[in-house]
Amino acid sequence: MGEVELSCRAYVKMYLHSCLFPRCSINGLLLSSSSAGGAVCVTDCVPLLHSHLPLAPITQLALTQVDVWCAQTQQRIVGYYQANACASDCSPTPCALKIADKIAEQFESAVLLMLDGSKMSPDDRVPPIVMYERRDSKWVLKDKHTIMLRQWEETQAIASQMLESGDHALLVDFDGHLDDITKDWTNQTLNAKIAELSSPANGNI
Repeated sequence: MGEVELSCRAYVKMYLHSCLFPRCSINGLLLSSSSAGGAVCVTDCVPLLHSHLPLAPITQLALTQVDVWCAQTQQRIVGYYQANACASDCSPTPCALKIADKIAEQFESAVLLMLDGSKMSPDDRVPPIVMYERRDSKWVLKDKHTIMLRQWEETQAIASQMLESGDHALLVDFDGHLDDITKDWTNQTLNAKIAELSSPANGNI
């Protein structure tokens, strides 16, 4: 498996999802809008749950709805992310492995990304992520040199700025959508805000 590139939008939304529910395990799906082949470019993510992560029916419902939306928007599910309730624990849980396996059945270069809650301070110089790839039917740590997050300092600054201004409250995960179906789990409002802040830094997301 080759390189994995993580966009500003994808990272910021994962970060804000974790910050919105700091005492909960959270998870979500990683998406790509680029064509297959070469590096895996994670261009977006869909925040899923912040409670009852192992609850299979809700996860299956979410996966089905995201699949349909991806087909309509020329995207595909390329991976899974999770942050555990215990900040210092960034090991994949059985739930994480099960969902990642399911994604890998449809996309062989799927990635499993764990957020390291103990390293999410604005002062940390490296992205607080631990990434795994599937090799010989097992999930193994991915070589850090093949993981790219362009303009990391700018991306980190945008994430911190949005947290400080309370914009993380704009984020809607699938849990929140099920509580109130008028809430948009595709997070178009939040996406526009990230695009507005990132355009001077990155040129695009």
